[in-house]
Amino acid sequence: MRQTIATITFALGLTGLAGTAFAATQYPLTLENCGRQVTFEKAPEKIVSIGQGMTEVLFSLGLADKVAGTAVWVGPVLPQYAEANSRIKRLADNDPSFEAVVGQEPDLVAAEFEWHVGAQGSVGKREQFADLGIETYIAPADCVAKINTDGGDGVRETLFTMDLVYREIAELSEIFDVKDRGDALIAELKKREADAVASIAGAAGKNLPVVFWFSSKEVNGDAFIAGKNSAPAYILKTIGAKNVVTTEEEWPLVGWETIAQANPAVIVLATMDRRRYAADDPKVKIDFLENDPVTRELDAVKNKHFVMMDAQSMNPTIRTIDGIETLANGIKAFGLAQ
Repeated sequence: MRQTIATITFALGLTGLAGTAFAATQYPLTLENCGRQVTFEKAPEKIVSIGQGMTEVLFSLGLADKVAGTAVWVGPVLPQYAEANSRIKRLADNDPSFEAVVGQEPDLVAAEFEWHVGAQGSVGKREQFADLGIETYIAPADCVAKINTDGGDGVRETLFTMDLVYREIAELSEIFDVKDRGDALIAELKKREADAVASIAGAAGKNLPVVFWFSSKEVNGDAFIAGKNSAPAYILKTIGAKNVVTTEEEWPLVGWETIAQANPAVIVLATMDRRRYAADDPKVKIDFLENDPVTRELDAVKNKHFVMMDAQSMNPTIRTIDGIETLANGIKAFGLAQ
């Protein structure tokens, strides 16, 4: 009987694969991407990926062999892609130069953030790449209902949702004519998201005040804290907890005296290998929190309610789902679930 079921399942799988063969991308393909029309005469052959989140999406779609160079990393690549990533040239840990990018002779530059490739791009403007015959693509999560005008993190007008990441996956899979892979990846991520939500059913944060601290330029200065519509805000909404920050800025700089007024019960600390800012190291964050005369009086600090979260889970990426699981587990471990 099991063999029969397996045979039926296999046959259905073949039927499904056969069905996807009729969904091949029709070129030329034109998409609207972050306020610009992008057109592809064929699937790109060589990519430079700027942003770890973007790179991991490309890897998840089985496109590592097309990636000629990467840049902007905050931590290790997802373990399953470590070997493939080791064979790809890293142009820079942070922002690469325009010359370094075009030197790889890509036909597509894919960026996670508009501040790298955009109107005021720190790497280059989209027009600069277009003048060289290089198309550009920016993750929709960084421009849909979001304003990026100053080269910083921008202002998000409505709450981020994973639908924006699913849109990125769907568009990239269409650009590269791998829609079957895109559909499978989206289905997998949606299931993980649903499972994560189900795992905390009846044990949500119930408006528990939480703050997400990404980093600080100076350890004892203002902190980059997750705004009300950011990816961390989506995590909080999913588990029923409350963001102590109410601004629409993506990562506003907030003073600890202001945070102290909200007295968060949990502080989520970004972990990363990057050492761009003074407070990138989570150990430095904790040392500050436990010794500063203002922060050491916070309930979260007194009770050592620190949740360590991979920095990429705080960005609008495929790892945001990991963030839901991480925070939910932390709240449970602290005995704060209601």
